[in-house]
Amino acid sequence: MDKRNSVWAFIITGILVLISLIYVKTDIYYIYLVVYIWFGFAYGLMLQYGRFCFASASRDLFAAGVPRMAVGILIALVFFSVIQAILASANMSTFHPAPFGIHMLISGSIFGVGMVLAGGCASGSLYKVGEGNMTSLLAVIFGLCLGQAVFVDLGGVFNKLLPQAWIDSAQRTAVSIKASSGIDIPLNSWFDHYLVGYVWNQPQYTIAKLISGGNPEPIHYFIGNSLINAIIPAVIIMCVIYYIYSRKVFVKRKKKALKKAGLPEKITFKDELNGMWGMITASKKTSIMGILVGITAGLHILTMAGMQKKFGVTNFGTLLQRMGHYKDVSLKGTVFDPGYWYITSQEGQVGAWILEKFGWNMHDNMFFGYVNGLPELWRNPALWMSLGIVFGAMVMARLQGEFKVKFPSIELMVWGISGGLLMGMGSRPSLGCNIGAFFIRAAGGDPNGWVYGTGMVLGAFFGVKLLSWWTERKMAQEMGDF
Repeated sequence: MDKRNSVWAFIITGILVLISLIYVKTDIYYIYLVVYIWFGFAYGLMLQYGRFCFASASRDLFAAGVPRMAVGILIALVFFSVIQAILASANMSTFHPAPFGIHMLISGSIFGVGMVLAGGCASGSLYKVGEGNMTSLLAVIFGLCLGQAVFVDLGGVFNKLLPQAWIDSAQRTAVSIKASSGIDIPLNSWFDHYLVGYVWNQPQYTIAKLISGGNPEPIHYFIGNSLINAIIPAVIIMCVIYYIYSRKVFVKRKKKALKKAGLPEKITFKDELNGMWGMITASKKTSIMGILVGITAGLHILTMAGMQKKFGVTNFGTLLQRMGHYKDVSLKGTVFDPGYWYITSQEGQVGAWILEKFGWNMHDNMFFGYVNGLPELWRNPALWMSLGIVFGAMVMARLQGEFKVKFPSIELMVWGISGGLLMGMGSRPSLGCNIGAFFIRAAGGDPNGWVYGTGMVLGAFFGVKLLSWWTERKMAQEMGDF
């Protein structure tokens, strides 16, 4: 390990420690925010070390037939689902399902294309920024930050494309909210009408609630949310991946070994299990990190639930108001505070915060004005989680000797920004990304996670084919010129 890199790793960690101490010294309520910093830091360490990225998983699988990363993600999901079931049974979970609908499949498809073009998913782009990847930085700034903020604030001609049913439903809901709370909700952008007039009308499910009739007990969380909604689908997907991508090579090697030993060249069920296990353990680093990511995500939920119980709140916005920061919160007194691992919404807040400084009113829409608020960047808890991921990845990259500032070519800049924009557009209608809409929900018993995941895989497949076509076309042109 290079001494210079080690020094930088200690400096970065020390700065975060100092920032944490300053926050806690300023007000004890900021310990809530500090928790987000260090869980983000932990995610960053693990993501970089295990090279955990949903875009890489898709590219490796569809383009090269390598299942390592896809299997690692599924392992993480399985472990996280068990921990989520334990926490839900103990009434210590901050998880909540999302409205169910076809919008999840469509959004996932858009996001899937975007993450492949950008060269990283939402979480992957953050850890790659920590490695010095400037293409990922462009995807984050122009796509996830600015693009997302503009996307939810577009009105005018875009509103004319909306179904009248959404508009009518949104207006009725606005009247109802006004009558019950006295709040005039903003209905200006297309997203406002989509959210209030369509998404809020969709049902929310977890398998535990479905099989229990709405009153789940611990057994329902384990059987419904973990076993039925997470473990069984994950195992089935791993079997499919094994059959399509790994079995052929395994069977060939096994038969060769049997023939050499003078035994019948017959593949038994036990052999198939050994082949599956070999696929799972092909990269111990990725598999171990998958387990640790799942456990850490569960501990994150437990810790945030503990923080909320300690301070008697359900949202950091309440603590901001206690500290006198009333302008930071939304009309209903909240800020974006997921209570677990989440990526894209806080990046959108950064974009909106920047645009507001240039005179663009970002409080006149539902996403920022009523639901998530627009706190100052240094008082944004979820944003600190994202920064923690960047700095955690930077520390690990330094320790591994993998940090290097990489400036993109014009072509990569176009791909990065285009992919980032598509990721932003694909995360907002679904109220989440590869982490919030797929990973967290699938592990938490929400079938929405698999709907979004299906769309994400389909989009990623198309994105891989698009990049392959572009690369082959470019090579053919270069060979023709030669």
